[in-house]
Amino acid sequence: MRTSILKWALPFVALSVGIAGFAGINAMAQEPEKKEVVDTRPVVKVEPVAANDHQVMINSYGEVRPLESTYLSAQVSGEVVSWHPNFVAGGIVARGETLFSIEKDNYQAAVLQAEAELAQAQAQLIEEQAQAQVAEDEAKRFPGKERTALFLREPQVLSAQASVKSAQARLKRAQRDLDNCEVTAPYDALVVNREIGVGQYINMGTQVAELNNIETAEVIIPIAGFDSVFLPERVKGITATVIKTGLHGFTREAVIDRDLGVVDNATRMSSLVVRIEDPYGLVNKQHAIKYGSYVQVSFAGTTLQNIYRLPQELVNNQTVWIVNDEQQLEPRKVKVIREEGEYFYISDGLEADDQLVLTLPEYPQKGMAVKIAGVQDIKKVEALDSAATEKL
Repeated sequence: MRTSILKWALPFVALSVGIAGFAGINAMAQEPEKKEVVDTRPVVKVEPVAANDHQVMINSYGEVRPLESTYLSAQVSGEVVSWHPNFVAGGIVARGETLFSIEKDNYQAAVLQAEAELAQAQAQLIEEQAQAQVAEDEAKRFPGKERTALFLREPQVLSAQASVKSAQARLKRAQRDLDNCEVTAPYDALVVNREIGVGQYINMGTQVAELNNIETAEVIIPIAGFDSVFLPERVKGITATVIKTGLHGFTREAVIDRDLGVVDNATRMSSLVVRIEDPYGLVNKQHAIKYGSYVQVSFAGTTLQNIYRLPQELVNNQTVWIVNDEQQLEPRKVKVIREEGEYFYISDGLEADDQLVLTLPEYPQKGMAVKIAGVQDIKKVEALDSAATEKL
């Protein structure tokens, strides 16, 4: 009985097992169709490039120096009787101020003596001119009498005139020596040192002080070869900015005065001279730039036309990467003509609206397919929509 039941049940069990196996195999076969296609293309960020005009700014450094420095000397001998309160090391004196005075008695006496000699010579001239007039009147009364130059007293008059001129010259020299007893500042000046004191006797030509002109300062700045090609044809008169860096930094306006006209044999650099008016700010009330200060000088060079400005990290060995119309990486050789700060300025190798790659994959290759960040892949969307339609 039991054997008979098993004979009838066994086909049904086998059929059930077969149906279950078929369903499992069918499920396994359809499972991959449910998986989404994974996009393995690297994602990159891009930015369109555009050409613009660029004003080149040239920067250099130099030391502030006086336009002129004078070793002041006495033009007369004598005893120093007084000096200006600011006539000390570090003092500032204005143009025309009396720096020190030399005792004047001997020179005042010399002026008086010269004046007396001039008066005497003028009196002698008047006398000789009167006698010459008498001689001429006498010659007119006696026409037959010989009229010689000596008879007309012409030599005597000329000698008297010469004596007058000589006396005038002596008076002029005496007055000059008297005026030189008051030694004045030749310009607005910074006193570097003073070597005299009250009561000291000095001789003519003795060096008494050193002065620096503070009406105008100069800064000699070297220009490197890579900057010199961007200099304007005429540099004289170009406005420049002098920058004093540091905790209390400031800027001052200046002007380029001239090109020194030579190239240094050691550095192969040329040099420009920049002038700063009133460096100590006595007139314009600006910050003082002391002599010896090391400053930065900035001024405008030429203007570059249709130039691309790129961050330096995007340019490697004169090459940049772009994404072409097929969304593939493409290397471009570029020509870098200038570097300023963190940027390169490029003249050739790029075209307007090229998609410049900002974030490269780890191992970029020419023709590598990439996906642009923030841009949806239209082809992929169309493929998915088509697959969904067929399934329905």
